Amino acid sequence: MSSVETTEGTIPFAVPGIDQQCKTWYTIFGTLSSSSRPLVVLHGGPGVCHYYMLPLRDIAEHYHIPVIMYDQLGCGQSTHLPEKKGAGDFWTVQLYLDELDNLLQHLGIIQGEYDLLGQSWGGMLGACHAVRRPNGLRRLVIADSPADMVSWVKAADGLRSKLPPDVQETLTRCEREGRTETEEYEKAVDVYYARHLCRVSPMPPDLVRSFEDMKRDPTVMLTMNGPSEFFITGTLKTWDIRPELHKIAVPTLLINGRYDEATDDVVQPYFNHIQKVKWVRFAESAHLPQFEEREEFMKSIAAFLE
Repeated sequence: MSSVETTEGTIPFAVPGIDQQCKTWYTIFGTLSSSSRPLVVLHGGPGVCHYYMLPLRDIAEHYHIPVIMYDQLGCGQSTHLPEKKGAGDFWTVQLYLDELDNLLQHLGIIQGEYDLLGQSWGGMLGACHAVRRPNGLRRLVIADSPADMVSWVKAADGLRSKLPPDVQETLTRCEREGRTETEEYEKAVDVYYARHLCRVSPMPPDLVRSFEDMKRDPTVMLTMNGPSEFFITGTLKTWDIRPELHKIAVPTLLINGRYDEATDDVVQPYFNHIQKVKWVRFAESAHLPQFEEREEFMKSIAAFLE
């Protein structure tokens, strides 16, 4: 059990076109003060809530850096809007940029300084935030994130081609037949995930918890991404931030794993085009080094932030 002080709450979030008052749930590990620069954590998915990012509380406990996590709209303990399933004009990158700005404003961080860490989709969102050059942002961590989705799918196809033939056949057949919600498809997906998502076995409880939450309400994941990490049918399938990466002016830490579905080719544009960037590649990790090489991951993050 963590010994660091922990607080949580909700923030009103006014969303255009929604009659009800939406809310963003957040938690803070450590204490916000004028002398501390907090780390704001952006989870992935979209729609895979914060639980699997909980190992990052180590940063607060061992390095005395306040850590803020929150559930993005549509998942976890924030407002769910299942009636918006399939509404690609509603679930947008801009919606989540607005939610992040609202969080920073509510917590008083936007007037001071903060660091940002995004994992997978969260890194994509973090990069979109950073290209706007917000005044308070001091350091950026992009962990296991593609710089464009076409390259992500190409890399995934390459990784899929190395799976056992029967697994490949099941994935392709279920996708072709629209049977991606079947147990047969999920089991085949799990083979891919065991290689390229998280190599810890059994799957860590915090990761399981995030996936279970997403399965209860897959609205955001299905609308923006698709039925799996590698079968992209949603609105993000043509997302591409490469032309804007030169606008990121803050020091940036780029992370991926040797077995990551975010392969070297997928993350390379960040390294090529961000002005001040360091790349750390974890030798024993896939997509989630916060579980697979937890201690080394935290040391790398803390050293960069300090």
